[in-house]
Amino acid sequence: MNIDSVRSLFRLFTGEESEEKYLPLILSAVSEVESMLLPEADNADVRLDYLCAALANHRFQLIKASSGDPEYTFAGKLPDMGKNTAVAYSGKLLAEYYELCRELVGGSFFFSTAQE
Repeated sequence: MNIDSVRSLFRLFTGEESEEKYLPLILSAVSEVESMLLPEADNADVRLDYLCAALANHRFQLIKASSGDPEYTFAGKLPDMGKNTAVAYSGKLLAEYYELCRELVGGSFFFSTAQE
């Protein structure tokens, strides 16, 4: 896996200008994916960069959602936090990249996405 590529993809997925303070999160995702690689998998396969960045992004979104204050609408109500949250979308992105890498990795991630 190319760590510079993973960092760049993380910035793309999160919208953050800099990933530097999230480097431990990124490296953790890379380590987790490395531990799941099948013996015959090519760790230089670019699809793994996307998977690592998607995993780091999903964890970033979870952290962000759990530490933030709820956002209120103009009318003073909480918006519907169902399927259209950053956490739900990041989970869907992770699921798609995991499927793309299915022939390279074993095991599975435990994550949930918003129910359809």
